[in-house]
Amino acid sequence: MKMIFNILIIVLVCTVLGGCGGQQKTVTGEKISDKELTSQSDRQKADLLKQLDRRYADAQTHYELGKIYHSEGQWSKAEWEYNKTLAFEPIHHDAQASIVKLLVDKGDTQRSEVIADMYMSQASVSARHSLMLGRAFQARGLDEYALSCYLQAHRLAPNSVVINKQLGNFYLMKGDRANAEMYLRRAFELDPYQPDVAGQLGRLGVQVQMPRKMPKETKKIDKMKEAKGQDDLR
Repeated sequence: MKMIFNILIIVLVCTVLGGCGGQQKTVTGEKISDKELTSQSDRQKADLLKQLDRRYADAQTHYELGKIYHSEGQWSKAEWEYNKTLAFEPIHHDAQASIVKLLVDKGDTQRSEVIADMYMSQASVSARHSLMLGRAFQARGLDEYALSCYLQAHRLAPNSVVINKQLGNFYLMKGDRANAEMYLRRAFELDPYQPDVAGQLGRLGVQVQMPRKMPKETKKIDKMKEAKGQDDLR
């Protein structure tokens, strides 16, 4: 009688917990036990894998899953997901920079350099893409590659306010006051209606004078740029 009672208790506990040994199997073939979903990252992975079950060609979902694997040190899985991202969205700069960062984290320096050069070469067809790739590199602490991208963007669009400001801010962050001043000055010359740039130049000891009133034509242009997201960077 006591044995039967114990068995009933075990069955009841298993029912409350959602089943003993219950597993989910996704389209990727990865089994997830309900008991293992103990951490936030586990729950996030489960949600992302379910999303991929519904729509496997979703590049951003693969990227988000790759970030989780990357943070956990699961290099092979992370690289697989990043590559899947690029398979579905070839110009996904965050995924490109993340692959390079992953290889650096793994200690595969030679391969990281080759792949970074390949992505920078691909981005060289556009100042905008060079800038975006540079920002992605910088966000991951890959400042050497970021600077190469920014300089590449500047060669393609030397009169871009956005690119000159980006370079000025980058050098300012690095403590290179001479280069920071040079690019911030140029950004201000191209567009003197920038109080943030004027302030940065002032902190560098450069006195600049903003026009008192912005012409209506300039205001219209600025609104058009904001609407387009300054895609042309010119």
